[in-house]
Amino acid sequence: MKIAEYYLLDVFTHQPFTGNQLAVFLNTDGLTTATMQAIANELNLAETVFLSAPIEPNHYPMRIFTPTQELPFAGHPTVGTAQLLAELGLISRTQTLVLHPPVGELPIRYSGENAVFTTARPASITPSTLDQQSAVALLGLQPHQVIGTPVISSCGLAFHLIELSAPAALKNIHISATIWAETVAPSGAEQIYLYATEAADRSKATLRSRMFSREHGLCEDPATGSAAAALTGYLAALNETTHWTLYQGVEMGRASVIETTLYNGLVQVGGSAVLVGKGELYLRD
Repeated sequence: MKIAEYYLLDVFTHQPFTGNQLAVFLNTDGLTTATMQAIANELNLAETVFLSAPIEPNHYPMRIFTPTQELPFAGHPTVGTAQLLAELGLISRTQTLVLHPPVGELPIRYSGENAVFTTARPASITPSTLDQQSAVALLGLQPHQVIGTPVISSCGLAFHLIELSAPAALKNIHISATIWAETVAPSGAEQIYLYATEAADRSKATLRSRMFSREHGLCEDPATGSAAAALTGYLAALNETTHWTLYQGVEMGRASVIETTLYNGLVQVGGSAVLVGKGELYLRD
């Protein structure tokens, strides 16, 4: 019987038991894809990371699994893994770390308490299968609470971006599974990211957000770095502010803070993390 150790972190937060939960396994070269998927399903967190031994100094192959599938890229696993490696002394915060998920290389620098990664590709923006009317129906809101036409944006993982009139509207979301199946599912991108300006003045560069996806049923994520990156790339394309602070997870009781910046066409995503525990799984042949 083999023992697989993992670390549990809360990501995009300074406070334990807030932010987004993450499990990270180190030195997992001997694990099969099927075993990784089974472990992620067993832990039942939003994402679980499996790191291989470094291929060169400070370069780590990384795989990311939800309970049901492998992802090419995800934000909070990237930030959380970087924070863990620094916490364990496997990398100095004065150095650059490079993680290698399927989407491509993600260089990461440390800035104060934050780990900051740069997306492997710029945001790709395409039409959404939702329009304003169907978004209203999907979310159970009033017509005036949805602004403009939704779009799909991706820096490696695609999200339908839906702007709401005010943060108060985020509290009143009641998603229709029927309308989801009719409008979101056909797109192949079964994630929606809702956002609203926190203050009336956009120059304050502060947003509130919520993210919903179809995993094993409809679920909400308390902090989604890949969605924040996709949104920042989209807003920059509209000639909006290129630096944002996003507050997510408030309605779930797991408040999170995500910092994003557009730099040379790519999006930088930063945040902190808290190491909250360590565990073991017993793997039988």
